[in-house]
Amino acid sequence: MDADIQTYLYDIQQACQLIQDFVTDQTFDSYRTNMLISSAVERQFITIGEALNLAIKRSPELEAQISDARKIVDFRNLLTHSYGAVSDAVVWDIIQTNLPKLISDVNQLMGPAL
Repeated sequence: MDADIQTYLYDIQQACQLIQDFVTDQTFDSYRTNMLISSAVERQFITIGEALNLAIKRSPELEAQISDARKIVDFRNLLTHSYGAVSDAVVWDIIQTNLPKLISDVNQLMGPAL
């Protein structure tokens, strides 16, 4: 795998880990009322979407290997360009339902840790 692709996947892994760290011990109510955490989470989702977009441009076959890759990039665009249209409930749901699958997909692509 191309070194740049590895870097993008690593960036996605790191952003996913940060999101998980940020929301550990949080409930939806505590998440939505803590602007520091919600802002940090959204920033990491932007990083994920941008890294994935760049990776797919270099290696188009990745789009089929990462579940909902296009939706992830679209979510990044929504957060960046239409941030007022994204509710805390939507972000929280993505954390709970989609983030684990993304982590699994990327970990599988990265292979075993050395």
